[in-house]
Amino acid sequence: MTETSQAQEALTTINNYVPLGLSGLKVSPLCLGTMTFGQQDKADDDILMSKQIFDKYYELGGNFFDTSNFGNGESERILGQYIAEKRSKVIVSTKYTTHPKVQDSKDPNLGSPNRKSLIENLSASLKRLGVGYIDILYTHIDYNNSVENMLSGLDDVVRSGKANVISRLRGWSQFVALSTQYSMTDRSFEFDLQPMCLKHNIGVVPYNIISSGSFIYIVILFSKFLASDIDFPTKKTVTEYAKEEKNWRILEEVVQVANEAGRTPSEVAINWTLQQPGITSVIAAARNLEFLEEIIGALEFKLTPKQLSDLNNISLPNTIPFIQPSKPNPLYSASKPSPEYIMSLKKLKTSKTDTE
Repeated sequence: MTETSQAQEALTTINNYVPLGLSGLKVSPLCLGTMTFGQQDKADDDILMSKQIFDKYYELGGNFFDTSNFGNGESERILGQYIAEKRSKVIVSTKYTTHPKVQDSKDPNLGSPNRKSLIENLSASLKRLGVGYIDILYTHIDYNNSVENMLSGLDDVVRSGKANVISRLRGWSQFVALSTQYSMTDRSFEFDLQPMCLKHNIGVVPYNIISSGSFIYIVILFSKFLASDIDFPTKKTVTEYAKEEKNWRILEEVVQVANEAGRTPSEVAINWTLQQPGITSVIAAARNLEFLEEIIGALEFKLTPKQLSDLNNISLPNTIPFIQPSKPNPLYSASKPSPEYIMSLKKLKTSKTDTE
């Protein structure tokens, strides 16, 4: 069997539902990101397009939707309308601490994972979505907020029925999923988070596979925007990726593999990610039906061992990344752990008996 014919063996299907860690939930291997629902213009044709994207994904068997308070919550509001009569059949994930006023000094607490922020943000998300509960609630980490305070707040949310996260950790609900950036141009996830998730059976749902975090996809599909004066959201990010010579070598290899398989570079990028250890599902957004078809097309073939090896080798990171960010993140109140945070971690270290 030739390399090309092997590559056309289907990797999976959108309705081949997989377990999300220890949550008990089963989700599509392709999660539809709804960021574009909130970022598109409010013109009738754009609203219609987002509905067509939702309907097509759902009709094919997709059941996993990722949202957040993008665009002042517009993404959640639009998605809420679409799932109104399908709530029991879909899995919805959203996030908190990404409030649009996070950098507003007049409202400093909404951007921190404290109990007040949790209650305010979750209540607002539930209202915008028009639902009584969230299936998966993602949270950012605030190094100035104790782990105990954050976990107790999250546990209260689960026990109240507003978020479905069921597990055991000292009587508290534990994390069952991780959403992180992961692509051939950013493999920092592999150094510490990947082995942790594999060991503890934590579901992994990466983002930025074919959006602003993926130099590969953007250069191929949005190159016309790079040479124009159009204010495209990912234009600045692409410029940064283009400065790295290694990214061009990765791009060259991806294009070569795509030609061998008769697929697009974006399909190769998604397929590569799905074949990495521990990946449950990948988040991908679409601005039109053509993009959606391409995203789904990534499931219709399987990269060969040689193709995977070539892509792994060319994208292998040159250095081991620092665990902590080198620059302050405006979403967090500190760029490094506070003494209180470190102390709370020490208190929460479980014994061997606790982890068994």
